[in-house]
Amino acid sequence: MDTLIFPHTPIRNLHQSDISDLKTSIDSATLFKNGDVIHILHKGEQYSLRRTRNGKLILNK
Repeated sequence: MDTLIFPHTPIRNLHQSDISDLKTSIDSATLFKNGDVIHILHKGEQYSLRRTRNGKLILNK
């Protein structure tokens, strides 16, 4: 089970049965609608996905 978390706002838990319902693409405007950083929990490790001023993406552990 993975969790998408926007700054200060848990969005929803993704269960295995939900994954097949997801489209293969998620628009970045949807991910970053609450700010320029999102936190991703992957296999017990937290990552930060940041949108730069130039519109690039940076993933940090």
